[in-house]
Amino acid sequence: MSILAGLVAAFGTVGMVLAGLFAARATRAAADATADATRAAARAQAEPNQRAADLAAFQAIRDDMQGEITETKAELRETKSELRSLRSLVGAFAGYVTDLTTQMRIHRIEPPAPPDRITEYNRTGV
Repeated sequence: MSILAGLVAAFGTVGMVLAGLFAARATRAAADATADATRAAARAQAEPNQRAADLAAFQAIRDDMQGEITETKAELRETKSELRSLRSLVGAFAGYVTDLTTQMRIHRIEPPAPPDRITEYNRTGV
C-alpha cells in the first residue's frame, strides 16, 4: 500500500501544482480584464469633460471671430462713407473746374489741356 500511497501523494502534488498554475493564470487574466474595464470607465468618464472643454474652446473661437466680423463690418461702413464723400468731392471739383474753364474761354483764354487720366475718364467713364 505504500506504493499506492506514494502514487496518490505524487498525483496529488502534481494536481495541486497544476491547480495553482491554472489559478494563477486565471487571476492574471482577471487582473487584466479589471484593468481594461477601469481604463474604459476612465475614458467614458473623461468624455463629457473633454466635450465640455472642446465646446468652451469652440465658443471662444466663435466669439473672437464674431468680434472680428463686427469690426470688419464697421470698417466697411466707414470705407463706404468715405468713398461716397470722395466721389462727391471729385464731382464738385469737376464742376468747379468746368466753370473755371468756361470763364477762361469767355475771356478768350485757352485753358491748358487736361491730363491724360482725365481725358481717359471723360472718354470711358472709368
